[in-house]
Amino acid sequence: MTQVRIGMIGVSGRGGLWRNWHQPDRGRSRVVAGADIREDRLARFREENGCDPFTTTDYRAMLDREDVDAVAVCSPDFCHEEHAVAVLQAGKHLFLEKPMAIRTDGCDRILEAWRASDKRMMIGFNMRYMSIFRVMKEAIDSGAIGEVKAAWVRHFVGHGGDFYYHDWHATRANCNSLLLQKGSHDLDMIHWLTGRYTRRAAAFGSLDFFGGDRPNDLTCDDCPEVRTCTEAQPGSDRVRCCFRREVDIEDNQVVILVLEGGIKASYLQCHFTPDYHRNYVIIGTEGRIENSEPEMKVWIKTRRSNTYRELADREYRVKPARGSHGGADPVICEDFLDMVIDGKEPVATPLAGRMSVAAGCAAADSLRSGGTPQDVPPPPDWANAR
Repeated sequence: MTQVRIGMIGVSGRGGLWRNWHQPDRGRSRVVAGADIREDRLARFREENGCDPFTTTDYRAMLDREDVDAVAVCSPDFCHEEHAVAVLQAGKHLFLEKPMAIRTDGCDRILEAWRASDKRMMIGFNMRYMSIFRVMKEAIDSGAIGEVKAAWVRHFVGHGGDFYYHDWHATRANCNSLLLQKGSHDLDMIHWLTGRYTRRAAAFGSLDFFGGDRPNDLTCDDCPEVRTCTEAQPGSDRVRCCFRREVDIEDNQVVILVLEGGIKASYLQCHFTPDYHRNYVIIGTEGRIENSEPEMKVWIKTRRSNTYRELADREYRVKPARGSHGGADPVICEDFLDMVIDGKEPVATPLAGRMSVAAGCAAADSLRSGGTPQDVPPPPDWANAR
């Protein structure tokens, strides 16, 4: 079997996925190239790869190579549109990290480039591959809670300062909204678990903890308050002061959604909670299902349905999985290979990527206009059948 030869745009952070694809002696793929703007990251990539990969600080040089069949785009959010379009125009299969882009029209330009190519594409929605959420999906699709009518999601982002406010994520210019960078997962999971896309969004949010009047060039390593600051992390890769003036992206937000079929959903996201986890509740006509990430459990509570289902509630103890992100990363990488090699439809489709961003953008527009409800622009007609 011929191995898929993969190139990476971004070799650190989510670019670390390359380790799952790099199986030169026994697997279906190997990673033959990497592009990154930092030479130190490329050096580390070359050393760990061990097979003399091509490396460059100009991603276009990698796209010109005939020995690259597919490319994983794991660059910062504001680069996704440019990089994804370039990959498809270069005739490579595409793995695109979420969010698909930081604007809905950017997603549509990527979709048009995909349409014009004969290549395959998927989105890096790794939560679709996490065991705990697959248990929920299987139960909902089996009819265990009847017809879905509501979804409530609470996201406690206990590491918000570390993840988002000490680096490039903290400005609208780079991310638009954390309803995209962080929330794109949750909005997609609302869509996936309910089987419906968002049609209308309203939201309220603000910058309640981070940001402030500190200089934009202040770092934790140079700050005189490093010993007493609750958010200090000296020596980290992310050390820009999270209370600097340029920070303008909301850290506390509440979203209300109306999905296809009249399903109502709510999404709460806060970046300064003491703990880190997601709590999902999906309510149907015959019961509700809820998860606990800390306990790795899923519960179903039933109501009268005049069926055998009403005779018992259920509790699922989700089995441990190997690999990062709750075992999702190795599975999503295999799904990409199944798509490229066998033509299998991926679990995380381009349309799903577009609709998650569209919902997040509509919600961000709403909260920045005083909570005025916003319609989600529909995708191109052809995208539903591609």
